[in-house]
Amino acid sequence: MRTLLLVISVVFSLHSEAKSYIVGAQNIHYYPHYDFQSNVDKGIGWAILEAYAADSGHTFNYHAMPILRLQRELVKGNVDFVYPDNPKWYDAPGNHEKKYYSTPLVRALGGTIVHPEDSNNAIDKIKRIAMPLGFTPVNWQKRVDNDQTKLISVNDSITALQMLQKRRVDAANLEYNVVQYIASITPELGPFTLAPGLPHDDVGFMLSTIKHPGLVADLSSFIEHNPDIIQSIYTKYQIRHPQAILKSLRENYN
Repeated sequence: MRTLLLVISVVFSLHSEAKSYIVGAQNIHYYPHYDFQSNVDKGIGWAILEAYAADSGHTFNYHAMPILRLQRELVKGNVDFVYPDNPKWYDAPGNHEKKYYSTPLVRALGGTIVHPEDSNNAIDKIKRIAMPLGFTPVNWQKRVDNDQTKLISVNDSITALQMLQKRRVDAANLEYNVVQYIASITPELGPFTLAPGLPHDDVGFMLSTIKHPGLVADLSSFIEHNPDIIQSIYTKYQIRHPQAILKSLRENYN
């Protein structure tokens, strides 16, 4: 009888700790990584969060909003988490509170997207580069500040590729898997490739928080201890790891 009561007590305790949280998410179409405005499939980041939710009992509600607004809403306490986030990116002005980050839910390859015939161009040939509004030009900031490259802000990735198609810009700063997906559903665009000799970055898409460090630590543990689940989600969304992509590109364009 004591054993039964103990089991019931533990189960009740676990369920009582399950809570509902708000995830502030970027409101752009960046599929297969994320599309939080979709009513069906919100991408690989969402799929991993939902796998964790099923395991932990927590519930996530996703609120899509402009990139520059996300950090302000996190500081105000209107959202519990931001996804995707990374300590290298934009942070809210006046935010002096400590932010906590999960391990990357997924690793992405952001880089310089060009026409294949331009894949071996020197960096000085990139005079104009397109990038979605609100993105941080980590790899290009110094050149932009020195007026060596002009940053053209656009509403979304498709617009950036359309400008590249018409050669209104010399390159687009986008994520490799996103470009591959857009090309697969918009065959009139491209072909495009990521230039391995031009600025690129293996970046982690993380979940961030100010008030719930315990949950991001628990999420990180879930990702670390469930590699088969994570890999199956990667496979479903056809996401390739950055180093495998770069190796293939270097072999093709050397």
